[in-house]
Amino acid sequence: MSLAAYCVICCRRIGSFASRSKSHTPWRNIRNIIRFTGSLIVGGSLFITYEVLALKKSLMLDTQVVEREKMKSYIYVHKAPIDRLDNHGIVWQARKELHRAVRKMLAAAAKVLRSPFADSFSTVDIEDHDCAVWLLLRKSREDDLAARLEAVREMSEAHHWHDYQYRIIAQACDPRTLIGLARSKESDLRFFLPPPPLPSLKEDSSTEEELRHLLASLPQTELDECLQYFTSLALSESSQSLAAQKGGLWCFGGNGLPYAESFGKVPSATVEMFCLEAIVKHSEIPSHCDHIEAGGGLQLLQRLYQLHKDCPKVQRNIMRIIGNMALNEHLHPAIVHSGWVSLMAEALKSSHIMEASHAARTLANLDRETVGEKYQDGVYVLHPQCRTSQPIKADVLFIHGLMGAAFKTWRQHDSQRALTESAVVDEDRYTTCWPKTWLAKDCPSLRIISVEYDTSLSDWRARCPMERKSIAFRSNELLNKLRAAGVGDRPMIWISHSMGDSPALKILQDDFLEFAKDKNFQVLNFVETQPTFIGSMIKLHVVPVESADLGIGDLIPVDVNHLNICKPKTKDAFLYQRTLKFICETLARDLEN
Repeated sequence: MSLAAYCVICCRRIGSFASRSKSHTPWRNIRNIIRFTGSLIVGGSLFITYEVLALKKSLMLDTQVVEREKMKSYIYVHKAPIDRLDNHGIVWQARKELHRAVRKMLAAAAKVLRSPFADSFSTVDIEDHDCAVWLLLRKSREDDLAARLEAVREMSEAHHWHDYQYRIIAQACDPRTLIGLARSKESDLRFFLPPPPLPSLKEDSSTEEELRHLLASLPQTELDECLQYFTSLALSESSQSLAAQKGGLWCFGGNGLPYAESFGKVPSATVEMFCLEAIVKHSEIPSHCDHIEAGGGLQLLQRLYQLHKDCPKVQRNIMRIIGNMALNEHLHPAIVHSGWVSLMAEALKSSHIMEASHAARTLANLDRETVGEKYQDGVYVLHPQCRTSQPIKADVLFIHGLMGAAFKTWRQHDSQRALTESAVVDEDRYTTCWPKTWLAKDCPSLRIISVEYDTSLSDWRARCPMERKSIAFRSNELLNKLRAAGVGDRPMIWISHSMGDSPALKILQDDFLEFAKDKNFQVLNFVETQPTFIGSMIKLHVVPVESADLGIGDLIPVDVNHLNICKPKTKDAFLYQRTLKFICETLARDLEN
């Protein structure tokens, strides 16, 4: 057993431990200083708890350090300083003693987790205040699902433990418990160990070259023509030529112009972005996910994720890939062991709606204990994003229009942003996604889903020389994704942002009208009365009243333009309050029937 990347002992660094020790202190005195009482090695970390017995007599340390360590604690020490010390001196002896102690603790842990409940603590040396921790670990491995879920809930609500107790859980829990903690809203991030060290890059290589090599190794079967075209483009172009073609970058479900301009700020990410966009589409094919994992993709993507913390678009595409891979249950162990759960647990607590929602999708796909649905790329649950005991009574689906997106379409009116930029954000006053904050708070029993899809005006396929997919094809594609997410299993409400003015869509509207009348659907329409600026010179009334009128339900004119008709100014605004009333009344009527 080798010493892991980190170890925990009762001094700041092993180097200082050796230097501050009396130069000729016999090893038997050092051994008397520390009594190891519990430890585990999992992944890449070593966690050791200790009790100080006679520290002052053998070491020259600040006595305040001793006073602060009333019970047990830990301090991380990097492995590198250890390697520079004399292997035949005190450090070598310390390692030997640590390894011996760890073997004993592994045996003790096995007794706790495997022996009958009644006498779990009769044969192992565990402090009284640690019993609850080990009992919860034991409970989390019960065969009974309800008991396991209760154990995870109790762990997530523990906010009074010492650091080392969180680390015991982090290293001793099984993957399903770790995933459950990651999906628990109140979980302390100390439950999650840092990801294991990444493998070194090959000699004379770079992350960009490794990413291109991964893309080149993926199968070229089961690909549509556009993906083949852009895969070839990503592999053949150099970073210089790609940077020169910023205006031709692809964009999934967003505005292509700001997307392209953003690369002026992060030129080093250009080639990576091209490759990542192609790998996103590869990851939608289950067999290709196996090749991504086998080619070291989980570790390489993690390296890129850490390198490009200042480039949200790179990070989001990486999270899309991991979320797609999580749809394949046989890959769950590899995803967990590579450290992605720790990263997603942190991202889930982010104040940025897109980062949190991508993490929520990945963790939901990993959580087979409480989630039966699977969320494919482009289907995001805005609420609930964590495990909850609140029963879900209905689904509300948000569908953006052309040039829209799953998150930005449903933000608050932009003029309110300036009011809160310099102050602490109050979500009742300003939100970047009102369905996630306002609607979720007012209707907690709803599952709120926002859908992302490729549109012809902002889609990367618009630059593909091959034929684009039809509306019917994309509709069927979206329908399959929603079925996988369990849409249709409970009452549902659709909220969409329509572009009105097309003959083909008029036929669809007539078909819907006949269907809606037959099923007695409740319908509410808002229509803008103000024109929308297209550029600085052109004003256009995008959806006139006659185009918005379905001939069923209420039609309400609103004094806004097309862009802001889905962006209420405040929570008290008519647009939001009338929408909320419609949702509540419709659900109440459905439940009565």
